[in-house]
Amino acid sequence: MKPPDPNDPRGLALMLLSVFLFATNTLLLRGLSLHLPAADGWMGALYRGTVGMLMVAALYGFGRGLSVKALVGSKLVALRGIVGALSIAAFYLTITELGASRAVVLNLTYPIFATLIAAWWLKEGVSRQALLWMLAGFVGLLLFVGGDATHGITAWDGIGLAGAVGAGIVVVLIRKLRATEHAGTIYGSQCFYSILLALPMRGAEVTKLPMHGHLWLVGAALVVGVSQLVMTNAYRTLPVSRGSSIQMLLPLVTAVGAFFFFGERFTGLELAGAALTLFATWRVAAGPKRRPEAVIPPLNPSNTVQFPDLPKP
Repeated sequence: MKPPDPNDPRGLALMLLSVFLFATNTLLLRGLSLHLPAADGWMGALYRGTVGMLMVAALYGFGRGLSVKALVGSKLVALRGIVGALSIAAFYLTITELGASRAVVLNLTYPIFATLIAAWWLKEGVSRQALLWMLAGFVGLLLFVGGDATHGITAWDGIGLAGAVGAGIVVVLIRKLRATEHAGTIYGSQCFYSILLALPMRGAEVTKLPMHGHLWLVGAALVVGVSQLVMTNAYRTLPVSRGSSIQMLLPLVTAVGAFFFFGERFTGLELAGAALTLFATWRVAAGPKRRPEAVIPPLNPSNTVQFPDLPKP
């Protein structure tokens, strides 16, 4: 396999495109929740799971990797799906309740949690430098969530962080599963359990949505599905450290869109806390340089970059 090239123009262009598409998905869901209250986070998760399952079936079904039996027959596959579904629901619900920018910043802390979980579960070593950056990240997070006196720390901030913890667990589960399961099965479990989780919550409301609501939800689900495929292709040539640094543009792109479309703003203290947290997260995710750097396997657990060799984080 060709070693990753940090200056590959095609890989850089694809990674930047994935950032734009992930931000577009988040902003679409935010706009939908404001103009069509029935299209909330649960509805977004339901459509994402349904469209994602159709995409997985088209790409990996009919004997090409997707194992329907493993979705319910393998405990680890099922756990990956359940935790992944809960994490997506938490992220989508916080987009509605906290705004696009705040939800993305909270969600992007998941590599820190993945590092800690991998150290506990997989007995992986964590360097002193990584621990210091994690501490800095949590300090920044405290500044961020408490930096707006009019907003304060709410239960939704806790739900957003719980979703990030869940995404960290998913990363570790994927690391264990990728040796025995196909990427289609691993990703399909997230889609399958997202449907099972969201259907009881909002299934009865689907028929009440206007036609344009269905179309926008399907469009948002397609955007995030394509963004995952684009990011996967970008990682075929880009090193993880370069890809993760580019993905850290996601809060900036989302914040710019949320500012212009929805009037979302941060205070100076929130901006400082968010910057510290995201920089510390990038340092944990990028970790010490290695030769060669690992390449991301297909299809990440959520709508953010997947770090397969944490730590390296």
